[in-house]
Amino acid sequence: MSIKIIKGEGRSWRPYRFPPRVRPAAQGDEVLAGDPAALQRAVAEGFQEGIDKGYEQGLEQGREAGHREGFERGIEDGKAIGREEGRVQGLKAFEQAAQPLDQLVERFERFRQDFEQARREQLLELVQKVSKQVIRCELTLHPTQLLTLAEEALAAMPDDQEDVRILLNPEECARIRELAPERAAAWRLVPDEKLALGECRVVTAQAEADIGCQQRLDSCMDTLAEHIKAEA
Repeated sequence: MSIKIIKGEGRSWRPYRFPPRVRPAAQGDEVLAGDPAALQRAVAEGFQEGIDKGYEQGLEQGREAGHREGFERGIEDGKAIGREEGRVQGLKAFEQAAQPLDQLVERFERFRQDFEQARREQLLELVQKVSKQVIRCELTLHPTQLLTLAEEALAAMPDDQEDVRILLNPEECARIRELAPERAAAWRLVPDEKLALGECRVVTAQAEADIGCQQRLDSCMDTLAEHIKAEA
């Protein structure tokens, strides 16, 4: 096509040539346009290629995400496992270090129990000794108290009381007759060398009662021992 030159005011003008509105078809496109089967195969191949690329991209992204998540979870699991192992090892080390202290506490507890037991026994022994001294002193000053105990025992025994005898230590029997002859005459006092000072037995035809101080003291000491043991 020829170009027409336009002149005006000392300049030369040339008209602009617009490009064609429709791009000419390439040789391959012309082939596909003339072959529907080839066009369908090309579309299918492009679709498959897109799927493959999408799968590869998704796989790579999933691998990266999984690796990142696994790494983070591994860190957390590692921390948890480390803390638990540290706790177990620390507890084991503490128990090993505390063994001497536990043994010391155990020995101290045994010592305390033995000391308390010895202290209770000494206390009971002291109370018994003091009580015996008080009883002996009281009977020395007032031996007729044994007769009072005999009267109380007879009052608690069966009514049919015949052949009543009061067995006493010979020394106390003599002192009662010396200090209270009128009361001694009212009873049948029988000296018995087998009885210690403070011991006394009331014997009738039907029964016998031990009203001695020792059995009374033993009963009191048993009660006191049980009371002390209960408070330990």
